[in-house]
Amino acid sequence: QCILTGTWVNELGSNMTINAVNGRGEFSGTYYTAVTATNNAIKRSPLQGSQHRKNQRNKATFGFTVNWSFSDSITVFTGQCFVDKNGNEVLKTMWLLRGDVDSIDDDWKATR
Repeated sequence: QCILTGTWVNELGSNMTINAVNGRGEFSGTYYTAVTATNNAIKRSPLQGSQHRKNQRNKATFGFTVNWSFSDSITVFTGQCFVDKNGNEVLKTMWLLRGDVDSIDDDWKATR
């Protein structure tokens, strides 16, 4: 069984804490990244998300948005929770980061 609530650490050392998931699948928490493309000091940043109700195979899908406290950007993550062969819960995600740009002509370089 996958439970999103708790603290998660990725292979780069970034960590996030997900608070209790409510009955509608909504949750909040914080994200502390270990990497950044800015020169600003990294700060813990708030996240808001939603978990899809678990399917019959008990594999929860979810998504969340991180509003970075130290830069003018937002990242959205989407993923699924798995239990590996050793019984460990593992989150597999994909993300998109959107930074601000000065004009619509620079829109092409705003998303990574």
